Amino acid sequence: MVLKESESELTHGDAAPDFSLPGADGETYSLDSFEEYEALLVVFTCNHCPYAKAKFDELNYLARSYDELAVVGINANDAEEYPEDSFERMEELVEDGTIGYTAYLRDESQETAREYGAVCTPDPFLFEREGGEFRLAFHSRVDDAMSPDDEVTDYEMRTAVEAVIGGEEIPLDETPSQGCSIKWKDE
Repeated sequence: MVLKESESELTHGDAAPDFSLPGADGETYSLDSFEEYEALLVVFTCNHCPYAKAKFDELNYLARSYDELAVVGINANDAEEYPEDSFERMEELVEDGTIGYTAYLRDESQETAREYGAVCTPDPFLFEREGGEFRLAFHSRVDDAMSPDDEVTDYEMRTAVEAVIGGEEIPLDETPSQGCSIKWKDE
């Protein structure tokens, strides 16, 4: 288990790094794929980590509940060492409805995770559209349940999303996410 420190190279107002990644639905996605949305939630996640699995339902809720928000899961884990994080398993989870994000993408090279400064699963980055670009607005946890078995009492990302799509200041402090470390490939 890793407590996410704010080690990201991204700071508030930075543009989201672009990517071109395959989705579990057979499509290839880039930032332009989400240009019709006002907000973009990029969450580095995976299929096997209990911390990430505990957030599937909330991320599905966010994707389903806010038309102005794209929820994009990105799995960068080494699938050779962690077979449950394979692209095939991602496809199964999307197909059976376990994961209902706007898109669930595979970062096989791990370059996108490195560009974002992601370190754990889940690691959420909320961007708002400004001047035709997505700019970082909030890098924090999904909710206040820090362990998979904890009960949620505050859905913090919902509050942040509502503020961003409402054009308001986010009324929350950022709290580091907690989860399993990203499973980096041996260099």
